[in-house]
Amino acid sequence: MNKLLLISVLLMSQQVMANEVKIVDVKLVKKSAEHYRVDVTLLHGDTGWDHYADGWEILDQNKKRIGQRVLGHPHVNEQPFTRSLQNAEIAKANQHIYIRAHDKIHGYSKLYKVKLNK
Repeated sequence: MNKLLLISVLLMSQQVMANEVKIVDVKLVKKSAEHYRVDVTLLHGDTGWDHYADGWEILDQNKKRIGQRVLGHPHVNEQPFTRSLQNAEIAKANQHIYIRAHDKIHGYSKLYKVKLNK
C-alpha cells in the first residue's frame, strides 16, 4: 500500500513539474518582402513522450493561423530550446503577429504578440 502511494505521489509530482509551455523569445529574420525566418524559444518541463512541448504556430493579427512548426520529440535535457520555421509568409498588411505554443497535456499557451517593423 505504501509503495503504491509513493508511486502515485511521484507520478503526480512529474505532472506538476511539467507546467504549461512558455514562450521565452521570438526573433524574426526578414528574407524578402513577405517572407521571414521565425525563431521561437520555448521553456517547458518536458518529462518524456507523454508530456512535452509538441509545437508552435504563427497567427496573423486577426488570429488566423499562417504557419506552424511541429516538434517531433521531447526536449527533456535541452531547456529552454529554440526552433525555427523557414520562409514563413507574413503579409505586409499585418502590423503584428502572435505566436502560441502547444504541449500535449495543457494545450495552447498564452498568445505572445510580436510587433512587425515596417
